Amino acid sequence: MKHLLVLARRIDDLSRAAAVVALWLVLICALVSAGNALTRYAFDLSSNAWLEMQWYMFGGTVLLGAAHLLNTNGHIRVDLFYNKLNDRQRTWLDLFGLVVFLLPFCYFMVLYSWPWFVESWEIGEISPNAGGLIRWPVKLLLPLGFGLLILQGLSEIIKRVAALRGDIAINTQYERPLQ
Repeated sequence: MKHLLVLARRIDDLSRAAAVVALWLVLICALVSAGNALTRYAFDLSSNAWLEMQWYMFGGTVLLGAAHLLNTNGHIRVDLFYNKLNDRQRTWLDLFGLVVFLLPFCYFMVLYSWPWFVESWEIGEISPNAGGLIRWPVKLLLPLGFGLLILQGLSEIIKRVAALRGDIAINTQYERPLQ
């Protein structure tokens, strides 16, 4: 189990690194948005490429940040009964949700989005909008983001199993916040 916990820690670090990229994308997206608004209103200049770039970066923010959100337990839960459970029951419920819902969903998202990306790459797909951007980078974000979620899901499973076995404390904060 010790080796699996080391692997989980490395996956957590990878998720954290992807989240740092997502944070930078937020800043860049805000700057592009402000620059686009400034040039549109001050100089009556605009381009679909700037708008598409913002959409691409927003997609990157969501898809690259999702794994870290799972790691930091920041995702949304339906707390109808979760808060009434004790720590061990919550751990079992988390484990169930990860294995039954998260991993299969993410697997199918990677399975079905990968060919979509590859086709876009092979044909050199470009947005049909005037001044539009190439499409494959944003389509690559789907299998990449869901692949990161699969890895983080495996990390969370390892930590939950270790907690249930008594190897680590239940409800321990395994993650480090972004600096």
